Amino acid sequence: MEFDKKILEIQNIVSVTDFNYNLNLKQIVLHARNTEYNPKRFPAVIMRIKEPKSTALIFSSGKMVCTGTKSINNSKIAARKFGRIIQKLGFDIKFQNYKIQNIVGSCNLNFKIKLENFQIDNSSFSCYEPEIFPGLIYKILNPKVTTLIFTTGKIVLTGGKKIFEIEEAFDLIYNLLINYNESD
Repeated sequence: MEFDKKILEIQNIVSVTDFNYNLNLKQIVLHARNTEYNPKRFPAVIMRIKEPKSTALIFSSGKMVCTGTKSINNSKIAARKFGRIIQKLGFDIKFQNYKIQNIVGSCNLNFKIKLENFQIDNSSFSCYEPEIFPGLIYKILNPKVTTLIFTTGKIVLTGGKKIFEIEEAFDLIYNLLINYNESD
């Protein structure tokens, strides 16, 4: 049974950047729009932009985490936009060491999965404790991707640093899961 690749969707790209500059977070939150900063709760400024829709966590060390985009290109565009906003506030930052930290994909296989049977047959790579969490956690070693599998047929893949790693992990897990289709 062949599957349609379109059912795998990239949900989130997380990237990191280093501005190589110590930042005054109070100054950023006072002069930039769409920001929040509560140092007692979290030690970073949270900044949002609408296009591409994303959120940045900006730390005083000059490091930034950018999250919320659905493509690698948009992640880089968003990171650069956040950097430009900080530059316009008077900080002499550099845009360095940009890299993708994590990619999250998801899909609906459109069939129910016998998770108990899957767990028994794949216990060395999986963990399933439905009283604690409703999904089965399956770790793929190569590519290094973690998969959350639910009885409904929905799966989430996380941990890849390149889109092809998520796609490769999806192929691997799909080929295992078709043997645990509840309707068979």
